[in-house]
Amino acid sequence: MSLSTPGSRRAWGTVGLLWLALLINYVDRQVVFSIFPALQRELGFDTRQLSLIGTVFLWSYSLCLPIFGRLADVVRRDRLIVLSLIFWSVATLATGRSHSVSEFLFWRGMMGVTEALYLPAAIGLIGMLHPGQTRSRALAAHGTAQVIGIILGSGYGGWMADTAGWRTAFLLLSVLGVAYAPFLLFGFRGLPLKVTPKTRDAAGAYAFLQSACYRALAFGFFCFCGLLWMLYVWLPSFLYERFGLSMAESGLAATLYLQTSSAIGALFWGWVSDRWAAVRGGARFFVLGGLLLASGPFAYLTVASSSLATLKLFSAAFGFFAGGIVGNIFGAVFDVIPVSNHGVGVGTMNMIGGIAGGLGVLFAGHWKESFGLAGVMLAAAAAVVASGATVIIVGRARLALERARAGLPIRVAFF
Repeated sequence: MSLSTPGSRRAWGTVGLLWLALLINYVDRQVVFSIFPALQRELGFDTRQLSLIGTVFLWSYSLCLPIFGRLADVVRRDRLIVLSLIFWSVATLATGRSHSVSEFLFWRGMMGVTEALYLPAAIGLIGMLHPGQTRSRALAAHGTAQVIGIILGSGYGGWMADTAGWRTAFLLLSVLGVAYAPFLLFGFRGLPLKVTPKTRDAAGAYAFLQSACYRALAFGFFCFCGLLWMLYVWLPSFLYERFGLSMAESGLAATLYLQTSSAIGALFWGWVSDRWAAVRGGARFFVLGGLLLASGPFAYLTVASSSLATLKLFSAAFGFFAGGIVGNIFGAVFDVIPVSNHGVGVGTMNMIGGIAGGLGVLFAGHWKESFGLAGVMLAAAAAVVASGATVIIVGRARLALERARAGLPIRVAFF
């Protein structure tokens, strides 16, 4: 469909609406990581309890995704998205009104549950509105809200904690979320928001788990997310210890280059995938395999660097390929499963990534004192490279067959 047609303009306008929703989502979840000193002073958090703030959210979010993904395949997606926005805004408000460690952690877990309702419905809606040559770009553009939300949330939380107070920060975010809900409802009017009964997969909601291609993608995403979260969590302290930076300098250096290049990479590789997909079906699958092969070495080189300048260079290079992986993973999933399973397929894949992220953080924290962060990252990078090779090998053997079974065009691109 041409981008000049009304339908395409509406499809891209919907991506814009969802982009703002995802931005609020990530600001809400990220703001807490910059107010740890305030939580220690006011609520008495210790170091172990501070680590639980991330763990509780990540695990509650991940475990709910397959369930909510299936829900997104059978009910109206607009309602799920708007309800998620309202519910996580209420959970954000309650988090800011907490007066004990246990109460704060409970509502942090509820934020994970309520935010998990959003992603499968939103990704499924984008996939439905962009079924062909604009799919990867649409998903990548939506995903850039994650990068900006991480940066804004970190800065906003610290600034509010120093000025108006961290509780006010949560209050304002909750008001913003609830106020945005009517705009989403208005923007969704008239869109195809529900999978019709005729398109549901008679083989069952979770039949896609039998797909060797889907399992290869899951293996790749598992390895990648484990590595990615190692960098997210441990790179700031690595910079602080290795190069003697201040906490503010190390936090900025750890996020600015990686996240900026990730946004650029998501858009660039989304464009590449769409261009290739216009010629051959399943192109996103093979682009993802190549990106996995390329990303692992740069992740290792980032923490093996002997100078701050080379570390910034390698982290930016890793981010460029990592952004392509994040931007293409769900498009690749859509290339191998029927539309009736898009929601649950996305939810299950994201759950796998969340579990891997938690394990990666724990693994690095346990072993970095013995082997150094570079040693741990070398093992993780090797796993990512192996998973990229697996994606390509499995794709060459099975992709055409599985696309035919899913009712998708069988033209397949091979390296």
